[in-house]
Amino acid sequence: MRIATVSFNPAIDQTITVDHLTPGEVHRARAVRQNAGGKGVNVASCLADWGIAVTAFGLLGRDNAESFQALCAEKQIVDRFLRIPGATRVNLKIVDDRDTTDINMDGATVDAVAVERQSAQIEDFAGSDSLIVLSGSLPPGCPPDLYAGLIARLRKKGARVLLDTSGTPLMLALQGDTPPDIVKPNLRELADWAGEPVATADDAQRVAARLLARGVDLVVVSMGADGALFLSGTTALTARLRAESVASTVGAGDSMVAGLVAALSDGLALPDIARLSTAFAVGKLGLAGPNLPGRDAVRALMGKVTIATAGRTEAGGAGETT
Repeated sequence: MRIATVSFNPAIDQTITVDHLTPGEVHRARAVRQNAGGKGVNVASCLADWGIAVTAFGLLGRDNAESFQALCAEKQIVDRFLRIPGATRVNLKIVDDRDTTDINMDGATVDAVAVERQSAQIEDFAGSDSLIVLSGSLPPGCPPDLYAGLIARLRKKGARVLLDTSGTPLMLALQGDTPPDIVKPNLRELADWAGEPVATADDAQRVAARLLARGVDLVVVSMGADGALFLSGTTALTARLRAESVASTVGAGDSMVAGLVAALSDGLALPDIARLSTAFAVGKLGLAGPNLPGRDAVRALMGKVTIATAGRTEAGGAGETT
């Protein structure tokens, strides 16, 4: 299977570590780090760590492309980014003893010609043997229905499409006539789509089942400390694994997407899809930047994931396994 990730709005993630963040106070940084990032870039980085050949598409500012070029060279990611005038945005991540605070920029305005040129290149890549990940926000200048239209174009070519975005682009993509094959919202994004509160796993299962009814093959709902919910066909599972150490939460959701792609490329059944993607997410938590530990470490984590049968989307049922 040929794998590609798409990042129309990549970012350089600047992570600043402080002892304790107090609004309005002066802080001294204990560490500062920069990584080529953005959701699709993070996915590609983790897939490369797992040994999967991956191609990265997107729009990249010429003025500060060096870190992205270095990442692709280091991890042997095929660089198909379209260089555009200006600089790629810089997102700020502030990590303290409690949490990570994100300050994300919009990105530079892009023009319609560049967007269509890159979209056409992605479409040329697509085929019945491909899985394409559309990740992240859209920069100013991109039409909000870009993902919706691109999903239709890619699926017409026979590609499978995984969508991980939020806001209006997610709403329009899920309302379109051609839905993505796989979608990975969090509870808030699922609630926004449904127009109703989604606070529990039961809520998530009930609402996510509507996406299956609309033609999505696999719905994965990340639920933070409660793990993740996986729905496909009539089966719903929850997967949980507690992280023993957390170096950074930046990119944890993207590493879960990478785990989904890795599992799908191997043709794994739903329980093992849940195990592997959860192991990817937890494994990444122990490392800074969009990186995975070695295969043996990830497989060891995979064996520790607890899988519970959440029920069936059409008929009841419960149980638990590990």
